[in-house]
Amino acid sequence: MAITDFTATELVNLIKQKELSPVEVVSAFLERIETHNPKWNAFVTLNEQAIEEAKEAEEYLMKGEELGKLHGIPVAIKDLTPTKGLLTTYGSPVFKNNVPTEDPIFLKRIKAAGGIVLGKTNTPEFGHKGVTDNPLFGVTKNPWNATLTPGGSSGGSAAAVAAKLTPFAEGSDGGGSIRIPAALTGIFGFKPTFGTIPHEAGENVFGSEHPYLHNGPMARTVEDAALLFSVMQGYDVNIPNAVPNSGDDFTDLNRDMTGLKIAYTRNFGLYEVSHDVAQVVDQAVQHFIDLGCQVEEVNVDLRMSLKELTRAFSGMWCVKFAASYGELYDQDPDSFSEGMAKMIQIGRKYSAVEYKALEIKRTLVWKEIQNIFNNYDLLLSPVLATTAFEHHLSGPSVINNKTVNPATDWMMTQIYNFTGHPAASLPVGLTKAGLPVGLQVAGNRFADKLVLQSCHAYEQAFQTYIEPLGQNV
Repeated sequence: MAITDFTATELVNLIKQKELSPVEVVSAFLERIETHNPKWNAFVTLNEQAIEEAKEAEEYLMKGEELGKLHGIPVAIKDLTPTKGLLTTYGSPVFKNNVPTEDPIFLKRIKAAGGIVLGKTNTPEFGHKGVTDNPLFGVTKNPWNATLTPGGSSGGSAAAVAAKLTPFAEGSDGGGSIRIPAALTGIFGFKPTFGTIPHEAGENVFGSEHPYLHNGPMARTVEDAALLFSVMQGYDVNIPNAVPNSGDDFTDLNRDMTGLKIAYTRNFGLYEVSHDVAQVVDQAVQHFIDLGCQVEEVNVDLRMSLKELTRAFSGMWCVKFAASYGELYDQDPDSFSEGMAKMIQIGRKYSAVEYKALEIKRTLVWKEIQNIFNNYDLLLSPVLATTAFEHHLSGPSVINNKTVNPATDWMMTQIYNFTGHPAASLPVGLTKAGLPVGLQVAGNRFADKLVLQSCHAYEQAFQTYIEPLGQNV
């Protein structure tokens, strides 16, 4: 068994028992990156100090002192996340030489726990879409099939985890950007309750609210994701939207699922879901019944059309991009992709009154979803209406012989960025075409531990992670 085959949790134990050294572990992943990353383009920048940091971790280990939860364990960081002393481009030519001088709080915690940053993973420009390519580094490909997209915007992190280039990775999620690529690459991704991991949004400390932006873990197993989350989460007085610590031990995943009340929606009353995805998800829902849960299909009525929902969501993002990057766009419009330029231009057309009116739509979504959680412990749905598609597309234009908007109508994730509820993408099987499907498992606010425990119970019973098939990864 190669070092890169072990889970992060297994590596933690092997290092603590001195059966593996941090240098051996970091070296093994760097060698795998050198061999396989050219095919997938998951990593775009490597940490040249990783081996030196591993040597320091090894020296500390040999002293016999108390170790952090992640001592000597490599982790990948998305290129939307600033990293002290390490190139951070946001996927944009405007920031092609940007080297931050400070880490965000959650990354400081990862490093303090002994984690070693392997490098930065690819993202679309400023994370503005659900597939991963940008003008600086090009296209990231799906380890299940190099002609397909891994999704986005945390597509580089997802591909890196799926291809075993890293034990786990950090992603960010403002509209599904953790859950979308997790579903398309067959790994586990978790977007926690808004505020449990403090999100620092640059110059505007309130910028993570419109809509809610989350950082979170991506891993091959729920156990690994819970481990990374347990380190990343926690209150910080300097972040106005950070929430107090729950006191939960998020690595305690054992739970009896008997009697848990679970709601299930196939499409939130809005989406056209491909038959092959629906078949896998229906089977997964039955498995929750097999675990002893009470599962009921519910009718979700958001009191708007899918077009109204996606327009309200994209409107918030367009205004946000116009406010954040409009000045840079005016200075150098040629450095922006056509997609980003269009979003900035659209955002500038909104009046303040029109923008605030979008919150009425958001309120309708919140009330309907929260009402479900007032009566049920979890809400299940597909993550996406489709499986992975060709990476040069923005999305499918036809599902079940019906025309859909390829930019928006396949992502069933944005709802939880309107509401801030915790939501995970749990891999639950393959379609007949052999592509992975993710089940979206969401819970009430601050029910992060319940979401993780429920996903873990399912994973233990039904073995959710599957190696990418037919690919030399």
